[in-house]
Amino acid sequence: MIRSHVLICGGTGCTSSGSKKVQEEFRKNIESLGLADEVKLVQTGCFGLCALGPVVIIHPEGTFYSRVKPEDVKEIVEEHLLKGRIVERLVYNDTGAEEVVGNVALGDTAFYKSQNRVVLRNCGVINPESIDEYIAMDGYAALGKVLTEWKPEDVIKCVTDSGLRGRGGGGFPTGFKWSLCAPNKAPQKYVVCNADEGDPGAFMDRSVLEGDPHCIIEAMAIAGYAIGATKGYVYVRAEYPIAVSRLQKAIDQAREYGLLGKNIFDSGFDFDLEIRLGAGAFVCGEETALMTSIEGNRGEPRPRPPYPAVKGLYNSPTVENNVETFANIPQIILRGPEWFASMGTEKSKGTKVFALGGKIKHTGLVEIPMGTTLRTIIEDIGGGIPNGKKFKAAQTGGPSGGCIPASLMDTEVDYDNLTAIGCMMGSGGLIVMDEDNCMVDMAKFFLEFTVDESCGKCTPCRVGTRRLLEILEKITKGNGTLEDLDRLEELCMYIKQNSLCGLGQTAPNPVLATLRFFRDEYIAHVTDKKCPAGVCKDLLTFTIDKDKCIGCGQCARNCPVNTIHKTDYVAEGHKLPSYEIDPSACVKCGACMANCKFKAISKQ
Repeated sequence: MIRSHVLICGGTGCTSSGSKKVQEEFRKNIESLGLADEVKLVQTGCFGLCALGPVVIIHPEGTFYSRVKPEDVKEIVEEHLLKGRIVERLVYNDTGAEEVVGNVALGDTAFYKSQNRVVLRNCGVINPESIDEYIAMDGYAALGKVLTEWKPEDVIKCVTDSGLRGRGGGGFPTGFKWSLCAPNKAPQKYVVCNADEGDPGAFMDRSVLEGDPHCIIEAMAIAGYAIGATKGYVYVRAEYPIAVSRLQKAIDQAREYGLLGKNIFDSGFDFDLEIRLGAGAFVCGEETALMTSIEGNRGEPRPRPPYPAVKGLYNSPTVENNVETFANIPQIILRGPEWFASMGTEKSKGTKVFALGGKIKHTGLVEIPMGTTLRTIIEDIGGGIPNGKKFKAAQTGGPSGGCIPASLMDTEVDYDNLTAIGCMMGSGGLIVMDEDNCMVDMAKFFLEFTVDESCGKCTPCRVGTRRLLEILEKITKGNGTLEDLDRLEELCMYIKQNSLCGLGQTAPNPVLATLRFFRDEYIAHVTDKKCPAGVCKDLLTFTIDKDKCIGCGQCARNCPVNTIHKTDYVAEGHKLPSYEIDPSACVKCGACMANCKFKAISKQ
């Protein structure tokens, strides 16, 4: 009889931290102590606290062990699993106390208390490679319900009434999108899942595919029934090998169980899925470019109309949603549209998954009700800014989004509120910045990404984004003028209004948002030739405070261009050894400052 379950995170984050070795050590130690019949070892998807991996949860106690190493496993097995004594030194501690006393469960942490896991409900709970475990969590019950009890129009009405909007960035009403496709007659219709996820710092869709792949299969089959499609494609980037492997296993298992293929649930409905691997082009996150790529062509967007609901994949009516959107569908069917609509705000229903990263204590994956304030996300869930630094801004939506400054920390995060301040939800990347981040440099970083990822099909995006980047580079090198700021805004508006697809239309957003909220930083770069955050190399000056310098010479020994020279410093009539930096030869690498133990070197 199983008395304990040991759940080990098998997501990409924990796998890169060595969770497979930890899992193997658990297996060896459990078997060596004769506990194999009493303790079940389960590999799960992501728990969310990605920086704390490898993560191990032991039930029924729910004990949360973090940063477990292979050499720790023997102690956990002998003490916790055999003797029932919690290994307190390995228990996760977010209390601020030096030591943890007693048990700490995952749900008791500050990181989890403000969350409401709908999309991530099974991630970290079940073995994603077991269809039986998914079925035990009401898996495929929603599909069975719609195929045996509902008409296709009932499914569309349920999704429409729930208020679910597309989680891929645009926020288009999901039920309305399905209703546009359903009436269109064609020999073949398609359902497409966008799992391309190209935003820097975003890993929401990847984690769902790794932790709950059957949920996406079930949802796509439901969508197929609703619009009359019998074929589906999951377009996922090849850089997600764990997600691809688990999704393929899930598809194979669903076919074996008769949940994909012909005559599902004896309903007469046929539906099957295939995976298509993407090469990592950001533009393929745009639905028409994605479909062009599935067809075997270079990923480039198409003019709209006609829209995919009329003429999409292989010129056939197609519904496309992203992973997170589909992950909501089974629960909406089972619990009802009223349940889903009870969460969130008036126009943004349900929850939203964010990949929380940057200057934040608790990086990872969070799911919060729409309308939760940015302050709650950063301070309560994320644990605030480390090292005593001040919060400066949060970038939402990656290269397509804008930034939320500290003055708007109490903004309720939903589609309309973010749009009102010049930001956008995007797919869910949320990068936190502190006082050491330069907002001009941040805008330049995202423009560099967009320039590289532009497919080049339309001139406003291909040429316009490069001109934007050139102006930003000019400003960060100290050669900008106030007229350049006006040119930036003018060019941004032209690109937004004339680009063919969403990549170009949203590419100027980081520039416009930083100009709006941090114009003083731009002006400092232009008029004072200074970077207030001390980030832009061409505007930095490194100086040695001779009152703090003890003349040890560490700075000079670590200077790669020998620009630091010994000198005498006279203090109270005494000559003291010191050093000084020749600014004309300094390459501003920062090696001197990094190697000074006495904090005698500063940058301005």
